[in-house]
Amino acid sequence: MNMKLQIFKKAILIFSIVMVIASFFILPGMLFADESTTSTTEIKPQVKFDITYPELKAKAGSQFEFKADIGYIGPQETIFNLTAEAPQGWYVSIQPAYESTEISAVKLVQGKKESLKFVAIPLTKQEPGEYIIKIKAASDTLQTEAELKAIITATYELTFTPTSGRYDTKATSGKDNHFAVQLKNTGSASIEKISLSSSGPEGWKIKYNPSEIDKLDAGKTKDIDVTIFPPDKTIAGDYMVTLNVTSENSSPKMDVRVTVQTPTIWGWVGIGIIVIVIVGVAIIFARLGRR
Repeated sequence: MNMKLQIFKKAILIFSIVMVIASFFILPGMLFADESTTSTTEIKPQVKFDITYPELKAKAGSQFEFKADIGYIGPQETIFNLTAEAPQGWYVSIQPAYESTEISAVKLVQGKKESLKFVAIPLTKQEPGEYIIKIKAASDTLQTEAELKAIITATYELTFTPTSGRYDTKATSGKDNHFAVQLKNTGSASIEKISLSSSGPEGWKIKYNPSEIDKLDAGKTKDIDVTIFPPDKTIAGDYMVTLNVTSENSSPKMDVRVTVQTPTIWGWVGIGIIVIVIVGVAIIFARLGRR
């Protein structure tokens, strides 16, 4: 039994020695094989846009400035042509990120990014909505594309002005006096439910024709007649009247100076009184002269 045990121990010892010796020959071969495999693996060339903010919003008439980095992986420096495709009525200027010079190509080297900006300018009036701009970088063998989105938001603005351009008018007390004004939608979207009101001296009546407008489209103008009625016996002088426009989106107002004049009949009465006084004085002097 002891003999068998000794033989078994010797066998295990010999096996262990053999495995240790074999490892000195096998492991280096495996390592060299891995290195050989790695060294022969080729890096696939590629180019790519990196855009942090591909969607921008602005009011009508504004320009959009998109910033983008372009990166390249490849064996040698390469020149890429840059182009942009925009909707009709738009112009896109391609520039370095920190310069205002327009460019049409960029030279890229392995592992280095270049920062660019694409300035989208609407050359004509554009309706509110979304506009897609496609940008592209291409060499003889590589290319990449990306999309930018310019979102034009609606603007709501009314302008309220006198037709004559003068913010003053004359009025006769006890009579209707007309003052012409214009309301224009200078925004980029229609404005609905427009109403007109006023404030002025106590007892004055101010009316509009029309007094309400259901809808005024962008760029359109509405002529409005304002009737100003100062009460009878209003003292002659200057008074201020405020004309107001109210809507959900824009509410302009206008201050108008109204110069109240004496009615014509009272003017003739005044002239008659003066004539009577002059005639009376003349008669008195004539009688005194005879004495």
